[in-house]
Amino acid sequence: MSLDIATQKATEKASAASAIDATVKFAFPDGNVIYVDGYNGNAISNEDKEAECTVKVALEDLMSMLHGELNPMTAFMEGKMTIEGNMGTAMKLQSLFS
Repeated sequence: MSLDIATQKATEKASAASAIDATVKFAFPDGNVIYVDGYNGNAISNEDKEAECTVKVALEDLMSMLHGELNPMTAFMEGKMTIEGNMGTAMKLQSLFS
């Protein structure tokens, strides 16, 4: 999996979802990120900016979630992802994975 492919898939999902009215950063072990600006129509970038919620996850697991192969709640319960910051914001992410 590449960051470019994951960013493209996240952009597709985010553009089809309702605005989440929050900022979220998906942080990967290699230091790369996908940043979602839910105040600007769920705009996606790879900028490492401050976010209300940071989701630490492996790129492969995020791709599985974006493809509907891995349930985000299951990933959280199995320790495949951790969440820092506003948990309410994390719950808004369901719209990006549906």
